[in-house]
Amino acid sequence: MSAPAKPARRLDAETAADIAHNPFKADFPLLESNPDLAFLDSAATAQRPACVLDAQRRFYEAKNANALRGLYRLSVDATEAIEAARSRVARFIGAAHARDIVFCRNTSEALNLVATSFGGLALKPGDEVCLTIMEHHSNLVPWQQACRRAGATLVFLYPDENGVVTQAEMDAKIGPKTKIVAAAQVSNVLGIENPVREMGERVHAHGGYLVVDGAQSAPHLPIDVEAIGCDFFAFSAHKAFGPFGIGVLWGRNELLDAMPPFLTGGEMIEYVTEQDATWAPVPEKFEAGTQDAAGIVATAAALDYLDGIGLDVVHAREQALVAYLMARLAELPYVRVLGHPSPAHHHGVVSFVVDGIHPHDVASLLDLENVAIRAGNHCAQPLITWLGEESTCRASLALYNDQSDIDRLIAALKTTWTTFNPKS
Repeated sequence: MSAPAKPARRLDAETAADIAHNPFKADFPLLESNPDLAFLDSAATAQRPACVLDAQRRFYEAKNANALRGLYRLSVDATEAIEAARSRVARFIGAAHARDIVFCRNTSEALNLVATSFGGLALKPGDEVCLTIMEHHSNLVPWQQACRRAGATLVFLYPDENGVVTQAEMDAKIGPKTKIVAAAQVSNVLGIENPVREMGERVHAHGGYLVVDGAQSAPHLPIDVEAIGCDFFAFSAHKAFGPFGIGVLWGRNELLDAMPPFLTGGEMIEYVTEQDATWAPVPEKFEAGTQDAAGIVATAAALDYLDGIGLDVVHAREQALVAYLMARLAELPYVRVLGHPSPAHHHGVVSFVVDGIHPHDVASLLDLENVAIRAGNHCAQPLITWLGEESTCRASLALYNDQSDIDRLIAALKTTWTTFNPKS
């Protein structure tokens, strides 16, 4: 069995911000084997470092058994591996107790769990659920359904022209009727960091609850659920260099304990009779069926990788990349960047439109140049509509990107423009 792959040597933030050099790309097999690829779609999914791929393979090589179900050594090892990963996730997000970490398939499932199980418990007719207009559909549609079931009302926080949700907007929208505020910590379209701690302070003052979608923040920012003051926090492994199919929900224990299960079946059961059943304690109550133990172990390896590099280093490099990207885009008079004019407010995400060219055409022509970006409504259609667009282009960055990736994007955008405007 091969030894675990080592992440890149830890650099200081100043060195990491030198985007002309790239000490990280060698950690990622897909990027190493495709040196001509400029991968600029990490907000959709990040690439995986070798240490994560190795961790998943090693589980199947050395510990493959159904966790929780067997008393033999392999099954016990698999169970212990899941619990070690649970503890690792808890440390990563500042959770005091590993037992408050629930493994799901993704952020979407975690948010559906909260909206269904907790929403059904907490919401009554006349209550309000407050969201930002920039929510991903995964943190919007479940609350639409929860409000419909409960007779509650959705209320939206709208940002200013720079994408910032102001204090005045929060004061106007979060009030005595607000039972739940559900908000993305970082927008997957604008890259803006929302003031979730302040949202929590306001809703808690009225006896309500704060749900935070951390899908776009966990890979980029230090997370401390206690400092945020949220009641639930969700994120996905695959956006944080981990595998597909693993999501995390953290919740306050007293709330998780009071909630009914979301799915029923194997391993979330305490006792079953012909006509009734009782539930296992948290977190097993919300983890029906066979867990993806290998994926959970690989998720822990991904968080080890991130912490080994240091989120301060990640932040410094991403800020340098975003600043360079926005400066280069500003050279193109036919490109308009959406959101805040300052790069400091784009956490790895820059959305833009090209005058007179549909984003799908832009992305397709960029693909011919081996430049991968996202085009569409980014599962945030109400935000795109509010911005006055039908769809946009999005370039999203990670620590494995460098100056050459951005230069290739700019060159491909110039080619795209001249393709549609040959006389310009």
